Amino acid sequence: MRAGANLGEVTDTFDAVAVDAALEAKSINVIRALGMDGPHAARSGHQGTAMALAPAAHVLWSRVMRYDAGDPNWPDRDRFILSPGHASILLYAGLHLTGHGLTLDDLKNFRQWDSATPGHPEVGHTAGVEITTGPLGQGFASAVGMAIAEERLRALYGPEICDHHIYGFCSDGDLAEGVSHEAASLAGHLKLGRLVFIYDDNHVSIDGPTELALSDDAAKRFEAYGWHVQDLGEAGEDLDAIEAAVKAGRDHTDAPSLIILRTHIGYPSPSLTDSPSAHGLAFGDEEITEAKAAMDLPDEPFHIPDEVLSYYREVGARGAADRQAWQARYDSATAETRDGFDLSLTARPAAGGVDALPTFDAGEKLATRKAIQACLEALVPSTPSMMVGSADLGGSTGTKLAGAVAFDADHRDGTRLYFGIREHAMGAILNGAALHGGVLPVAGTFLVFSDYMRGAVRLAAITQAKSLFIWTHDSIGVGEDGPTHQPVEHVSALRAIPDFPVARPADANEVAHVMRRFVDDDAPLGLILTRQGVPVLEETAGAAAAANVARGGYVLFEPEDIEADITLLATGSEVSLCMAGAELLAADGVVARVVSMPCVEWFEDQPVDYQRQVLGDSPILAVEAGVPFGWHRYADDVLGLDRFGASAPGSEVMTKLGFTPEAVRDRAKALI
Repeated sequence: MRAGANLGEVTDTFDAVAVDAALEAKSINVIRALGMDGPHAARSGHQGTAMALAPAAHVLWSRVMRYDAGDPNWPDRDRFILSPGHASILLYAGLHLTGHGLTLDDLKNFRQWDSATPGHPEVGHTAGVEITTGPLGQGFASAVGMAIAEERLRALYGPEICDHHIYGFCSDGDLAEGVSHEAASLAGHLKLGRLVFIYDDNHVSIDGPTELALSDDAAKRFEAYGWHVQDLGEAGEDLDAIEAAVKAGRDHTDAPSLIILRTHIGYPSPSLTDSPSAHGLAFGDEEITEAKAAMDLPDEPFHIPDEVLSYYREVGARGAADRQAWQARYDSATAETRDGFDLSLTARPAAGGVDALPTFDAGEKLATRKAIQACLEALVPSTPSMMVGSADLGGSTGTKLAGAVAFDADHRDGTRLYFGIREHAMGAILNGAALHGGVLPVAGTFLVFSDYMRGAVRLAAITQAKSLFIWTHDSIGVGEDGPTHQPVEHVSALRAIPDFPVARPADANEVAHVMRRFVDDDAPLGLILTRQGVPVLEETAGAAAAANVARGGYVLFEPEDIEADITLLATGSEVSLCMAGAELLAADGVVARVVSMPCVEWFEDQPVDYQRQVLGDSPILAVEAGVPFGWHRYADDVLGLDRFGASAPGSEVMTKLGFTPEAVRDRAKALI
């Protein structure tokens, strides 16, 4: 643990409390028994991994990690990431035993409706769970984001305020997924020395031995990435060896650490140790009875001896002294330090910070990817939590900020993140940084590459991590790069994700208005931006437009005192197309109103009366340069695209594929 008076020295407060070896052994066996009992009661779950990792978990929770079970959200706590989230019963057993608030009934209701113990850990649902780990590899990659957040906060506010570590377990499955390769490579490059993972090298997968498909040398691979690697071999039951390795990793400050631990899934079951079936629900009544007999435990479901519970509750309460010492350091820090740290934790600008957002002049033609750069540069000075990066596309996505210092091994206070060409990991790292707290992460790439990020984006929606995903080059208007780089289905696919707002602003001013709402929300956002210049519309400036954009959809143009013949509904670059189409219709005696809908999800949250007012009573033609999927819930017809694009200048592709003012006019007249 870190002592408040000597921040450079590591003292092991946990070691100061003598613990009987027999009690530790019994405590570990109780975790193993709970690892069988919870899934058995649910008739669903994964038992063997929890049993095999019980000793390593015990070491982390009782000998190494700094946390206070009475205050699970203490900002300077160590974080624990269970990347193989299917072994959730292991984490739940530890949270119950250490006093985080999970009850024994919660363990008995494992995987049941509305229980506090869902099949995979869910942050915000269960106290003590730091992140939602579902798809393998995501937890590992997100932990890299947490390590980045810790390093940056420590650099900004000093070790008196932020001085902790990120610990985790990863599995063969985690390290087989490509996202872990990308994240591990970046973590090694950045020398994230506060990151320590134990690799559960159990040689078992669902289909059988991992040797069926895996022959990597994990040690050499991670050494090549720049990690500090310790291969403990057959030390899965050696508490002292595990403790020594974890502390050596913790103290190796110039590189992340991987500890390779050969475990035996299902141990100490006489019949199922090392069996691939132990990965799932293998332990029935008979197997549980014989395993508990091998551990000298009574054959009683959810049995926790008083001395074990008392011991673990003491372990969970020990960190209160560390938390109180931290509170004292926080209280004695300068007002500037306290205020900056508190502001960072809000992931918002300082009061009045959004007033710096620019207003763009009507008539100017500007790509919305250029507008976001101006908005970010305006927000960064008042938003100390903001970190902005890209997947090797900073200049192309508006995320290469003027004068921004790069976050790297020598500049931990940097604002700029260089992810390299690693979209998979970039998405997960954003989520980890956001869920750690103290960082408002922003990153950009081309919209067509959002496919690579979808697993992380889905988890951002589930966890409500406040991550800003900037996706540019948003349609066939990309032009010469052709169909592989021209997204047509991506906006609709992203809108299909629940609880994930997707904003496609019409012009530069709408970009600023979207950002004004994003920084005030506590939710992720997908921001879809153009490569090509689009006109800045006269109607999008000012406070009224800002309020309307925040509602997701609004009437951009409507002739006064004349009943409209048709409503043109559009997003993004197609809004100005509809404005031009409305002029052509007016020349033909047709009255058109134009609705801009930058964010369907925000619009859906509005009162029904407001929605009806915006949509109006006339026929509706929706216009978007992508697949028409989803628009028929609002529109009577859709001018969309049911094919891939083509390689040619962007304006020519748009014209050839029917996105012109004349096409809008003709389609509208046909609908009327």
